[in-house]
Amino acid sequence: MKLGKVSVRWLLSFLKKYRWLMFLGLALTTVISVLAIVNPYIAGMIVDDVITGGNYSLLPKLILVLLLVTAVRGVLRYFYQVIFETCSQGVLYEMRDRVYRKLLQEDFAFYNKKRTGDLMSRQTGDMDAIRHFLAYVIYAVYENVLLFAFALVMIFTVNVKLALCMFAVLPFTALTTYLQAKEVRPAFQRSRNCFSALNSFVQENISGNRVVKAFAKEDYEIGKFNRQNDEFRAAQVKASKIWMVYLPFFEMLSNALTIILMLYGGYMVINGEITLGNMVTVNGYLWMLTVPLRMAGWWVNDIQNFRTSLEKIYGTYVEEPNVKTPENGTIRKRMEGAVEFKNVSYSADDEDIVNHVSFKAEPGQTVGIIGPTGAGKSTIMNLLCRFYDTTEGEVLVDGIDVRELNLYDLRDNIGMAMQDVFLFSDTIEGNIAYAKPDCPFEDVKKAAIMADANHFIQHLPEGYDTVVGERGVGLSGGQKQRISLARALLKDPSILILDDTTSAVDMETESYIQEQLNSGKIKCTIFIIAYRISSIKDADLILVMDDGRIIERGTHEQLLKNQGYYAETFKNQYGGFGTEEEVDKNGTK
Repeated sequence: MKLGKVSVRWLLSFLKKYRWLMFLGLALTTVISVLAIVNPYIAGMIVDDVITGGNYSLLPKLILVLLLVTAVRGVLRYFYQVIFETCSQGVLYEMRDRVYRKLLQEDFAFYNKKRTGDLMSRQTGDMDAIRHFLAYVIYAVYENVLLFAFALVMIFTVNVKLALCMFAVLPFTALTTYLQAKEVRPAFQRSRNCFSALNSFVQENISGNRVVKAFAKEDYEIGKFNRQNDEFRAAQVKASKIWMVYLPFFEMLSNALTIILMLYGGYMVINGEITLGNMVTVNGYLWMLTVPLRMAGWWVNDIQNFRTSLEKIYGTYVEEPNVKTPENGTIRKRMEGAVEFKNVSYSADDEDIVNHVSFKAEPGQTVGIIGPTGAGKSTIMNLLCRFYDTTEGEVLVDGIDVRELNLYDLRDNIGMAMQDVFLFSDTIEGNIAYAKPDCPFEDVKKAAIMADANHFIQHLPEGYDTVVGERGVGLSGGQKQRISLARALLKDPSILILDDTTSAVDMETESYIQEQLNSGKIKCTIFIIAYRISSIKDADLILVMDDGRIIERGTHEQLLKNQGYYAETFKNQYGGFGTEEEVDKNGTK
């Protein structure tokens, strides 16, 4: 309940900009509702004064009033519908923009526990439920409440006893509405959860369609999809059954008004308590009573769907990232690239991932990091980029704790070719120039040459204009890695992180890339995470990690002499040769 109130206040903050436009729309709705009482009243006058009383001179005037009121109501209805649609689209635009900006501010921990499809449903289905409420439900409920109230008042002016008989239906309507709202709310929450789960499942399988096909698991995934689809259908059916139970009650109460009018109203006409014109007038107001009763169940559904969607969106929006830029963070537009880890430890979900890591890298040095899978190699680079914050110790860049640096400046000074290469649905040029979209093409080509990507790019159908990514031409793992490396190099960072960047390229390509990195053309501190010793053997400092700790450190020659993990790995990768002199620079005999 508390979340519901806060989420409504959050929505009102978006509506504040459109409050006068909304008030105008509600004012027009009020005018239309007031005008709705005119036509039944005129119809009663026609029966009593013209048809029964014989005053035919009134007929043209009364017909003119009927036509004029009908025309005015039609014009005003057009304008207030435009107003509410304009407000709803404006609010939705700003809300979607605000939520998207907040999603970009969230940290890795947020995305580790959230499903992509679930987040997508917040921006699509849940947003549309809010738009429907603002564009239709608000004015529809408001208008019909006014129509119901005005109709009762006008019937009271005709005959109090007849009005009281009709008024007796109202408490039963209110009770039915309350009971339906109470039952339908949890049903809609379950329905929205099932929709999110189905959306997530579909998104995951579309993204992983190559794995599905590679393992010939289409039937297996179809079975899983059917189970998710069945759950969503069951949730929808359960929600529908609730209003299906209550809808007959609303229809019965609505028809009860007609029965009251026909029986008791007819009896009163026969006894002379009201005129036939009075009965025609009341009959004209009858639709103003029956329509709200018939639609009450539908509006309850729409309102509960709106509340559920709003709470889900707001619940996602208010989740604060653990990693935030400090309010008065140190601004460093260009950093020198000195990096130091001081007794750094990191734990997540009660698991120690990095334990008391300490090392120092001077500006311009190359640091190689090697170790088995799960040793914590990528994690310490994530701590350097401040994707996560350390549990203990400090990570310093240029002698400043990264938690005290402006987060944007820190990451803007770091170029990273990630282990899991992601290419946007854009041209190759656009992907390489992602960090500097307005840079000249010559810079893009230069970065591609340094990453040994220029050759294969020129042989693609459209060269650098070839579209890659989810909807583009497929690239090999090595080609993607080289584009990712070019993207990082073009950034001209102070710190360059290569996370297993050359694992999918051949030895000749790797040797060329290593020559470019060691040529002095790249003036930055370089961290290379690798499984192949050929990728890091020329580093100024090599760190060997295992179980979140640094178990060995030194240069290539020093580590070979230690006869530890590094030396054993060297022997395994180079066929048992014990010294570097016995292999050439490409690792061949």
